[in-house]
Amino acid sequence: MQVILLERIARLGQIGDEVTVKDGFARNYLLPTGRALRANAANRARFEAERAQIEARNAERKSAASEIAEGLDGKIIVVVRSAAETGQLYGSVSTRDIAEILTGEGFDVSRNQVDLKNPIKAIGMHEVDIVLHPEVSSKVTLNIARSADEAERQASGEDLTTAEAIYGVDEDAQLQTFDPDAEEIFEESAAPAETDEGVEEQA
Repeated sequence: MQVILLERIARLGQIGDEVTVKDGFARNYLLPTGRALRANAANRARFEAERAQIEARNAERKSAASEIAEGLDGKIIVVVRSAAETGQLYGSVSTRDIAEILTGEGFDVSRNQVDLKNPIKAIGMHEVDIVLHPEVSSKVTLNIARSADEAERQASGEDLTTAEAIYGVDEDAQLQTFDPDAEEIFEESAAPAETDEGVEEQA
């Protein structure tokens, strides 16, 4: 389907560009969300007549998104969730969860602005992209832990999924290092001493 873009769309084009997209993408996303118009004579005339207003609205949205991004970018947010000893979450953290968390922190973010390839299923420090506008994005870090204390430990760089963190076992201490010099000394001390009597008998 040929459409006229009403805003910049990543990997598609800029405002006013006519591009060809899959019918489903146009019907399910671009057209109902007001991001594009069907490319026909009537809509081309409509776009040209309203171009200045469309560009002005886009500039306003971009400005508003930039203000949100300024406070959001680089922010670390602690998220307490139940998880097994190995760090696997009982459930997962989805785009909807992240949007609700950020909204609770005072940021106007919707779930479709959270660029998360797969739900988060383990504790740890997770960096997430937030696309606030086609030309404005920011990154936040979710510090997902089982408690506020664990979140502090993770923030300082500790990995809570190691055997030491889980069971109090020092993995390095469990490894036995091989010392060839020590083995050589052992072999020498274990060898039978040659007696004077043995020397005389050989003579």
